[in-house]
Amino acid sequence: PNLAEIIEIRQETPDVKTLKLKFKDQAIAESFDYKPGQFVEFSVFGEGEAPFCISNSPTRKSSIECSVKRMGKVTQALHELNIGDTVGIRGPYGNGFPIDDLKNKHLLFVAGGIGLAPLRSLINYCLDNRDNFKDITIVNGARTSKDLVYKSEYEAWKGAKNTQLHLTVDCNEENWTCMVGVVPKILEEIKPTCRDSVAIVCGPPIMIKYTLPVLLKLGFCPEAIITTLEMKMKCGLGKCGRCNIGHAYICKDGPVFNYHQLKKLNYEL
Repeated sequence: PNLAEIIEIRQETPDVKTLKLKFKDQAIAESFDYKPGQFVEFSVFGEGEAPFCISNSPTRKSSIECSVKRMGKVTQALHELNIGDTVGIRGPYGNGFPIDDLKNKHLLFVAGGIGLAPLRSLINYCLDNRDNFKDITIVNGARTSKDLVYKSEYEAWKGAKNTQLHLTVDCNEENWTCMVGVVPKILEEIKPTCRDSVAIVCGPPIMIKYTLPVLLKLGFCPEAIITTLEMKMKCGLGKCGRCNIGHAYICKDGPVFNYHQLKKLNYEL
């Protein structure tokens, strides 16, 4: 892995931190390029490594950002790091989102919890190239308001041209003024258009499982529903065998797939 220094840490939620990194080798920093939806393998020396999507847009790539939810040994070690510490980065890996297929389309982003991380990269990419895309609708949900990530960016998203942001939490809270209900329910309420549209979905598997039928009911065809399967990856190189689905490997052939591709692979969410 290439060595990178942590230059900033943001506490997004009680169990999610965003780490901003800068490569120590200037030549690597200048040559490192990626697409929204690609991922890197993040090493904590002496503890292990794990795959994480790159959460900032390549249009804003003076540094790399990865958002880490504390869940196990490696993520706990990442949460204990400080500004100035050194980590390892290898990649980028994966196919990324099919940006050319999204041009001149209405875009519906559907996120749950930390699932907003890969979508954030694509959202900001689209906003930085705003004339290439039609209306943008963002639906972002979490269990509670404390679990919503990237709060500092909401005003910029809401203020962008032809862009709507719908925030929701599972249960009502005191002083909460946005929507209430799980993401599939909110989609049925707002009824986003399916005409000339693509839906990009990322979140917990249970959220994706119940969101896809709603999108089909709203008229989205399987080819126009895109999701990611990052949670099943490990080595990033198609060698460990953890992420294979039949003949396909999520880390090499994905992690981005449309619903039609998943059905052909007989993959059940």
